[in-house]
Amino acid sequence: MRAIIHVDMDAFYASVEQRDNPELRGKPLIVGGDARRGVVVAASYEVRKYGVRSAMPMARAMKMAPGALVVKPRFSAYSEASEQVFSIFERYTPLVEPLSLDEAFLDVTASVGLFGAPADMARRIRKEIAAETGLPASAGIAAVKFVAKIASDVAKPNGQREVRAEETVAFLAGLPVGRLWGVGPKTEEALKREGLETIGDVAKRDAAWMEARWGASGRHLWDLAHGIDPREVIPDREAKSVGAEDTFDEDLTGMEELSPHIHSQALRVGRRLRRAGVKGRVVQLKLKFADFTLITRRITLPSPTDDGQTLYRVARELLEKAHEDKPVRLTGVSMQELGTEEQPRQLGLFTEPEKPKRSDKLNAALDKIAERFGAKAVMTADIAGNDEAEPDPERPRKPKRPN
Repeated sequence: MRAIIHVDMDAFYASVEQRDNPELRGKPLIVGGDARRGVVVAASYEVRKYGVRSAMPMARAMKMAPGALVVKPRFSAYSEASEQVFSIFERYTPLVEPLSLDEAFLDVTASVGLFGAPADMARRIRKEIAAETGLPASAGIAAVKFVAKIASDVAKPNGQREVRAEETVAFLAGLPVGRLWGVGPKTEEALKREGLETIGDVAKRDAAWMEARWGASGRHLWDLAHGIDPREVIPDREAKSVGAEDTFDEDLTGMEELSPHIHSQALRVGRRLRRAGVKGRVVQLKLKFADFTLITRRITLPSPTDDGQTLYRVARELLEKAHEDKPVRLTGVSMQELGTEEQPRQLGLFTEPEKPKRSDKLNAALDKIAERFGAKAVMTADIAGNDEAEPDPERPRKPKRPN
């Protein structure tokens, strides 16, 4: 029987802002930007009671909560907090599957002998996150990923819920059918037309009946309703790619504005690759323009690397060829075709063993500094000098009240 923990930070971006600025604590807070074209990046629990949610247009959010405070997002501060949180996860298991900056699955099956029951581990993890980052987190504990994810949602905010294997079907039964993974609005309507209002209604049906009406998807939904989810937790070292991306509050144009963000993302990817002990051969750049057009560009390197500076140089070349001076709202850098260290080349009789590269020594030193003092202890000049790419999380921006 597996033991899976899903940890999800509570209103992550908003919680970071409230942690860093005492004036924001306990107040309705929106992390977002321009009221005319921006979207809500995050909403504190205090503002959610007005109906404000992430990804909602800012104009609509401000009509629903005209007294809310608004701060612009500080993505580098969120990235740094995320790295702290993930370093805590890795104390308990190497099997950590990141879903985003603020949530992950942990397979702690093999860790029970060292750290005790899964629920106790989840409690310790949340306690360490609170003590070391000042941020709240919720956790779900179950035998499968799907149920652990729902359990953490139910436990929010700042709680945890364990669903034992024998409790799974009963736990899911009363939840709306829309909570099943893969069920969007149209599928939900179709299921309800068949009288399937809850997950329990799906579980009561015969698997063959579900499959006859919805094919393989119907069988998949029936399996989920019974807590059957064989998917493994896939850590970075087993993933097909490792990436980092950011959505900007305001569109950016030109190499000068975009390069610091690409640089920051490349360095983050490099740190994750080294932490996972893998290297990659294919660098991919992702751009989303102001009109929501999405493009990707990629290039294959002559040899695998985990060096963030190398990633940056390649990604910058791709950016120069792709961005066309059009306004950009999102950039992302990822490394693909991952593998462990290169196979050693056979040495000739009089061949000197290859010495460690200078960049490897430098990265090892920088990783140790970042682990002890935070990702911003040492930064490159372009990132340090760009407030949007790497603002100081210890000096958060003042909140604004919209006019």
